Amino acid sequence: MSEPETSPKAPITIKKYANRRLYNTATSSYVTLDHLSQMVKDGDDFVVYDAKSGEDITRSVLTQIIVEEEGKGGQNLLPISFLRQLIGFYGDSLGGLVPRYLDYSMQSFSRNEQQMRDYMRNALEGMFPFNPFEEMSKQNMNFVESAMKMFTPFYQAHGAEGGQPRADELQARLDALQQQIDSLSTKK
Repeated sequence: MSEPETSPKAPITIKKYANRRLYNTATSSYVTLDHLSQMVKDGDDFVVYDAKSGEDITRSVLTQIIVEEEGKGGQNLLPISFLRQLIGFYGDSLGGLVPRYLDYSMQSFSRNEQQMRDYMRNALEGMFPFNPFEEMSKQNMNFVESAMKMFTPFYQAHGAEGGQPRADELQARLDALQQQIDSLSTKK
């Protein structure tokens, strides 16, 4: 007997009003950006719509949450050099590949997150040396270096003239990076 398929849960609808208040339609209550941040951390999926126009503004609200988190001080996740590079890709011919690359990178990091936490906990408890953690860090660094070579416009692997890679070469590199991500996740 086959088990019934469970359909994915529909995302929670959040409406943003002109007065900048956010309304959670699932709980029939107003929420703050801190509430939405906690929902993300809890794995709750939501979409944010402008209450007047009906426009999906989820991306801008998530970006606003990141800006507020970065502004709180303490832990900053986005290095200045990364932010500068990211801004540099807006309007660039490679800009279309950046979202896919960043998505793959975060997926890879997320897949290895629990493994890294386990290694750290075990290392701090004195049960295991840092070697497994170091090896995974080296693999992740190799992955990042490979990815950055793909986005470096003057990477010399394209000949002495140092020209920019063609779109098909970039796609092949992106596919190779995806294979690296997949192989890292299978080594658990």
